[in-house]
Amino acid sequence: MSTWQRTTLGRTGLDVCRLGLAASYGCPAAAVEQAFDRGVNYLYWGSMRKGGFADGLRNLRPRRERMVLVLQSYSRIAGLVGWSLERALRRLQYDYADVLLLGLWNREIPPKIMDASLELKHRGLVRHIAVSTHHRPLAPQLATSNDIGILHVRYNAVHPGAEQDIFPHLPINGSRPGIVAFTATSWRQLLDPKRVPSGERIPTAADCYRFALSNPSVDLCMTGPANVDQTLDGLEALERGPMDEAELAWMHRIGAAIHK
Repeated sequence: MSTWQRTTLGRTGLDVCRLGLAASYGCPAAAVEQAFDRGVNYLYWGSMRKGGFADGLRNLRPRRERMVLVLQSYSRIAGLVGWSLERALRRLQYDYADVLLLGLWNREIPPKIMDASLELKHRGLVRHIAVSTHHRPLAPQLATSNDIGILHVRYNAVHPGAEQDIFPHLPINGSRPGIVAFTATSWRQLLDPKRVPSGERIPTAADCYRFALSNPSVDLCMTGPANVDQTLDGLEALERGPMDEAELAWMHRIGAAIHK
């Protein structure tokens, strides 16, 4: 059963906090551990495998059963998918990843890449396969594959196209993949006073996460904090709950202005 703070991540069956934590912007070990203590368990050591984040993951090993560890591969060579994953696991001193994220596929995934990923799953090194894409028309096609348990898609107030191109076209009746939104702040454009129209309240990072999570098709929203303060600011989204219609209209209004 889903709540504002927790949900089941689509057909994977994984129990997750609705905010995820990514390593790319320098999130230190202390922030990883504090977020985990607050329930954030979708931990993504991905495109930028920063050392501080790795330290936090190693410190959390005694509580591994509560964690959903996500490791990413951008490899376009099938033989390197496993090499990248196993290298990351050795560095973290973990036996397996819960999710292997195949990063930034804007075209159909070659069979050799998928076969290499499924082999890692067969060996017990990963439990679920995820795919990230910026190409919205591809996402509904990926969502029909039983081999793909999670989709990472761009969704924010500046780029809300998933509302038309992805979300209405997902499988129904409990058979859809988990949907993870990324770039919620649109690379901080939504937080920039110079970009927000005069007279409008400037969104916070928590507002951006609440916007994404208020869409019923989004299971989880990624955050990319750089320090402990940004991590705690983002967690405010879990406390404040979903946006009402006026707030959603405000975010859409700002996003449209920035997009122009």
